[in-house]
Amino acid sequence: MSNRDDFYKKLKVQLEDTTKFPADYMYKFIVPANGNQVNEVKGLFNNTGAVIKTKNSKTGKYTSVSIVVNLDSANTVIDYYKKAENIKGIISL
Repeated sequence: MSNRDDFYKKLKVQLEDTTKFPADYMYKFIVPANGNQVNEVKGLFNNTGAVIKTKNSKTGKYTSVSIVVNLDSANTVIDYYKKAENIKGIISL
């Protein structure tokens, strides 16, 4: 089993122990500012009612993306993280 699988199993347990779903969940990502990654992150949350805020770093090399979205389960939270992993250069916080 990979470290990623272990991480997601642990996250699921933590979410189920601390959160009553449905609930608002905040994602925070950092992506390179010189590509299309910000739009890719926004695209993950199209038509979900998510509130998305972006902020450029001081140097302009990176953009932080904060997303607040109402989700119905820990599995849904993890599904979005797994989709985001496919975006080049993304860092999940």
